[in-house]
Amino acid sequence: MDEIEEHHMSTPPLKIPREEYQAVRASIESTITNGGDIRSILGNQSGGGEANTLHWEVRRAEEALHVFGSRWTTEILTALYIAGPRRFNQMKNLLEGISSRTLSDKLRFLVDEGLVHRQVEDGPPVRVAYVLSEHGRTCGRLLSPLVAHLKIHAGMLLSDD
Repeated sequence: MDEIEEHHMSTPPLKIPREEYQAVRASIESTITNGGDIRSILGNQSGGGEANTLHWEVRRAEEALHVFGSRWTTEILTALYIAGPRRFNQMKNLLEGISSRTLSDKLRFLVDEGLVHRQVEDGPPVRVAYVLSEHGRTCGRLLSPLVAHLKIHAGMLLSDD
């Protein structure tokens, strides 16, 4: 059994009231519908699926998602989305297994990508906090239905009835 499976099995599922569970499911369904509509619009722009246009579209999607494919960036963005602004050591404590060097490098990358702002508060001591930019918050909102779907699918989120 791998570490991820072991972690999921040792953590009991979150049970929420039936009405809230149904609201989450309805939001997921709405996102699925909207995603299908967006895919249809973009697909129609390719003139019926010309190979060059499809290649361009797949490549641009890969480029757009590159931030989320990098180890630790999704975890950092998730922590900031859920927990709100955090200082460096607070972030390090939220993310099990990340080294200080990696966290520093990834935070710099996310700042450069426009997903995170580095807020400096004059001291002494000088305090630095990391907070999601509007772009980062939007990405969090867009990913929330996906995360909820994955939690439901894995049995980590259940209705209390």
